[in-house]
Amino acid sequence: MRFHCLTLLSAIASTSAFAPSSKLNNRSQSLALSANSRSIPFAPVPKNLDGSLPGDVGFDPFGIAGIEFDFSKLIVPNMASMRDSEEKVVVDTLYWMREAELKHGRVAMLAIVGWLAVDFGLRFPGTKYLGLNPVTAHDAMVAGGNMVVMLHFALLLELINGAAIFAAAKGSGRKAGDFSVDPLGLSKDNAKKARYELSEVKNGRLAMLAISGIITQAVITGHGFPYLF
Repeated sequence: MRFHCLTLLSAIASTSAFAPSSKLNNRSQSLALSANSRSIPFAPVPKNLDGSLPGDVGFDPFGIAGIEFDFSKLIVPNMASMRDSEEKVVVDTLYWMREAELKHGRVAMLAIVGWLAVDFGLRFPGTKYLGLNPVTAHDAMVAGGNMVVMLHFALLLELINGAAIFAAAKGSGRKAGDFSVDPLGLSKDNAKKARYELSEVKNGRLAMLAISGIITQAVITGHGFPYLF
């Protein structure tokens, strides 16, 4: 009987040694995992990337997010009349880079739609656009003066964007990339909003890579969709 008890106790002790039920063990494991980047397991977590931003997986091999620079000076210089010399206005690198990432991702997603639309036959009205493709359209739009209209529109958007970023630096509470444009009310539910924010970042990153590949293939091959030899 004594032998059976000793055997049972030793078995319980051996299994508990391998079971991850201890809070201390769980905590140590979580600390060990958090010490390294999720995207680059052999590298430490980059500075300022704590996983709170949508799509943040700790990928910053060049340490860009850790650059200490006030980007608000690029929007409103220190000598500008609208800047109070005693007021602390700072746009940190992480906010600036997230704003840029969302902007470029949105432009890339629109660019893919526009590029494919032209490849599938959609054109502006007029005979001068009939023989164009996405590659030759740029020079033709510049020569015809159409690009000037686009540049003025882009300038207007940049002015609005700069004012929004500067207001955020002054404490408006605006999140990077947020222009309060939600006509369908998709952001009313917090869970859905978080999912949409993550989807936007992922699709934007994919679109930036995709439009680069589309343009490269279209120029090299001289063919439209699917851009093969």
